[in-house]
Amino acid sequence: MTNHHSTTFLLDKKDVVLVKPSKPTSLGVLSLSSIDNGPGLELICQTVYVYRSNVDSSYDNNHDFASSFSGKADPACVIREALSKALVYYYPLAGKLKKNSDGKLQINCTADGVPFLVATANCKLSSLHYLDGVDVEVAKQFVFDFPSEGDSGYHPLVLMVTKFSCGGFTIGMGLSHSVCDGFGAAQFFRALAELASGKSEPSVKPVWERERLVATPTEEPLQPPVDQSSLATSPYMPTTDILHECFYVSTDSIKRLKLSLIGECGNENLNEGFTTIEVLGAYVWRSRFRALKLNSDGKTLFFLTMGIRNLLNPPLPIGYYGNAISSVNVLLMGGELNQLPLSKVAKLIKDSKKVASNPDYILHSLRVSERLRQQNINYEASGASMVLTDWRQLGLLEEIDFGWKDPINIIPLPMNIFGYVDFCLFLPSCNVDPSMKGGVRIFVSFPRAAMAKFREEMDALKLGDNGERI
Repeated sequence: MTNHHSTTFLLDKKDVVLVKPSKPTSLGVLSLSSIDNGPGLELICQTVYVYRSNVDSSYDNNHDFASSFSGKADPACVIREALSKALVYYYPLAGKLKKNSDGKLQINCTADGVPFLVATANCKLSSLHYLDGVDVEVAKQFVFDFPSEGDSGYHPLVLMVTKFSCGGFTIGMGLSHSVCDGFGAAQFFRALAELASGKSEPSVKPVWERERLVATPTEEPLQPPVDQSSLATSPYMPTTDILHECFYVSTDSIKRLKLSLIGECGNENLNEGFTTIEVLGAYVWRSRFRALKLNSDGKTLFFLTMGIRNLLNPPLPIGYYGNAISSVNVLLMGGELNQLPLSKVAKLIKDSKKVASNPDYILHSLRVSERLRQQNINYEASGASMVLTDWRQLGLLEEIDFGWKDPINIIPLPMNIFGYVDFCLFLPSCNVDPSMKGGVRIFVSFPRAAMAKFREEMDALKLGDNGERI
């Protein structure tokens, strides 16, 4: 997120309140799945959703916020009421999350409520370009942390609504990754919007059933994917001087890249072609290698997070909102990644996706995950691995209407998952600029010294059809 916008603004924050379910809910303790308890997932993921005003926004910055609604509902009140209703269905989110004596996470369903904060900003959303391209430190002002007190655990969900002088607003959501994956978070957020817009109940009822994804730990000796001493290393790692940035790739650039890689394949049988995730995943993986200056005789790993809801037999029920993910894994020597035709790298990713879709592979992954949890293995970023998650198909920028039409933008805050640097997120294009529609935003974190080279690699995608760099 490059800071293109330096508008100075002030936030007036109210006191945090706890929003409780609007009706009595079940009490008790709920356990989580083997994937929910997986290494690296116990963190609060923060995301900001940006909504334009649904009224005439031709106000100056001194215009009184309250009058900018011209009799329309206050979004903070609407969302707070919707949250109270949503918690009747998603009542575990109104409880507390903590580990039991065996080190497993559980939710104590206490109906304590969800921390909810309302703020007003003395500027228009347009002055911040609807948060498109703002610095991370600016975006952080529209979410908040709510530290736990005592040993009762911590809240798995917090919400912040910030109202702007134009009548637009943002919703900052902090949600435990241990409780919801991206699909589950989108399901909850969609339910919140449905209730806010007047529906009497969510169109999809939430399903807990975490026992469906609880596995017995594998008895096989655990071998890491690769000997740690053989991993590629970067002269920039380790470091705490990390930059976070979002790069936009247009539909034209993606089409050119696909055509280029298909052309490389020549007479090879590739009836299904390449998907965007395969070609961009391969390109970003190689670009990371070059930006981090990883050594060619070291090994580098590619992991793609893949949804498994419909791959199990029987499939998970509609409404399941826990973590239902597996990993596609590819290993290459650094020199291979740098020198192989990019079509070969994309083909490796394609083939690995097919392997990872096998139910037996998924079950084995569950058993390994449970064993890793027992061994309490901590993951440290090295730059040698790339962990890719794709949010483009979650519907986060459409059909989530709180009565102010669909969001115009969604901004992820940096997640300390896999040490920042090894994590990469693909996002849908934002709606600020209609010409961006259909493109992909790529959110990455790099050591400061490596970011310029990565930017150069991404700029190469914008070249014309001659595009030698591809």
